[in-house]
Amino acid sequence: MSAGRIALASLQAKVMSAEDAAALIDPASTVGMSGFTGSGYPKAVPLALAKRIEAEHAAGNKFRLRVWTGASTGPELDGALAKADGIEFRLPYNSDPIARDKINRGEMDYFDMHLSQVAPMAWQGFLGPLDTAIIEVSGVRADGSLIPSSSVGNNKTWIDRASKVILEVNRWQNPALEGMHDIYYGTALPPNRVPIPLTRPDQRIGEPYFRCDPSKVVAVVETDSPDRNLPFDAPGEDHKAIAGHLLEFFRHEVAKGRLPSSLLPLQSGVGNIANAVMFGLVDGPFDKMTAYTEVLQDGMLELMESGKLLTASATAFSLSPEAAATLNADMHRFRDRLVLRPQEISNHPEVIRRLGCIAINGMIEADIHGAVNSTHLMGSRIQNGIGGSGDFARNAYVSIFMAPSTAKGGKISTIVPKTPHVDHINQDVQILVTEQGLADLRGLSPRQRAEVIIENCSHPDYRPALKDYLARACRDSYGQQSPTLLMEAFAWHQRFVETGDMRPK
Repeated sequence: MSAGRIALASLQAKVMSAEDAAALIDPASTVGMSGFTGSGYPKAVPLALAKRIEAEHAAGNKFRLRVWTGASTGPELDGALAKADGIEFRLPYNSDPIARDKINRGEMDYFDMHLSQVAPMAWQGFLGPLDTAIIEVSGVRADGSLIPSSSVGNNKTWIDRASKVILEVNRWQNPALEGMHDIYYGTALPPNRVPIPLTRPDQRIGEPYFRCDPSKVVAVVETDSPDRNLPFDAPGEDHKAIAGHLLEFFRHEVAKGRLPSSLLPLQSGVGNIANAVMFGLVDGPFDKMTAYTEVLQDGMLELMESGKLLTASATAFSLSPEAAATLNADMHRFRDRLVLRPQEISNHPEVIRRLGCIAINGMIEADIHGAVNSTHLMGSRIQNGIGGSGDFARNAYVSIFMAPSTAKGGKISTIVPKTPHVDHINQDVQILVTEQGLADLRGLSPRQRAEVIIENCSHPDYRPALKDYLARACRDSYGQQSPTLLMEAFAWHQRFVETGDMRPK
């Protein structure tokens, strides 16, 4: 394997076990890990590191790390290190349940941030030094450049900023990935920034490989381990209804001349609902579509196979095991139509605004004024993080958020009087969609927005209570300054905390 995947002789000499590589990482250091939504993350070294941390703790020694990634990773990384109590600080996005519990119990510090801002902030120095980068790659070329694997994320920045680099060369990753990536080296900090010369989703402005000084590489670990993305649920009736409302909205916008018949570059957030929308577009009337997004999910791959999606730009794959197998088997067919970029480019506000993306993201809840909570359950418990939804929502041509109108078996409404945590202010939210219907909020006053959201998006069981709240709020400046109404709004959430049921009594 070394001769096939590691073409540089000086790095062949640095091949070692995951355990030996993990021994090179110092306690209390900062480690930048590759990986984005379960793709392209290191699998062997983090597991060995977790075992080392457990042994150190058993011996009475302190051993915790500051961990930076691109976004979420897999159980061999976040799960294993969190279980070993090996993470002191984590950024910028997490979906691992063990880590989530530790964050919510105050046992792990967590910095939730916009994904486009991670790399610039690392370069600015606010996050402190980066001691080690652990990066999964598909291979090493004879000139020392690195062939990226199934995600790019912040890997370029971690390699550049780290004092030392540990490589995992994973032969499970299809060698046909080579040439798919576009690694842009033209970013800079002010006052030296220049425009990013990207005007089409399929355009390539960088290089296919990571640059890496071989002298910085202290270890190379060979692996043969699959990415561990979870399967998607089959679209339920609510998901299909949401997709149907969105397709009807797109038809309407095309008929009005506000969107072309090929739509505009699509951005689709992570999750079952967004995936269902992409599957819905397969049977829609739109063709010659493009995508400029963070992740490529099953539905977008299906849309590409149907011929309706011409090209897609992302920073990672986020595929079910079945779809990943399909892509791996037919990588040669997709390679020229897919581009994987660093997340500081895939999520860059300048590029999103220029391309005029249609941003389609999920939410936990929205209030009647159009503000959206996408990160905190009941306003206080972090679920995952804001991810890239804020990067896209504020800069999109059309900003869409969606969710079923109820959760917890109908015991809680996702349309509430006032959301106790706001990730997206109402000025960044243009379209809300539930299975009940779609609310187009563009150009509406606060009162008009509330009326449209309640009438079109709320569940009938909750609609009368929401209308009553709005009627009283309109007598008191929409409830924005009324302590009584605000306390009543937050009581909706508190009722679920206390009784498990938020339905009107």
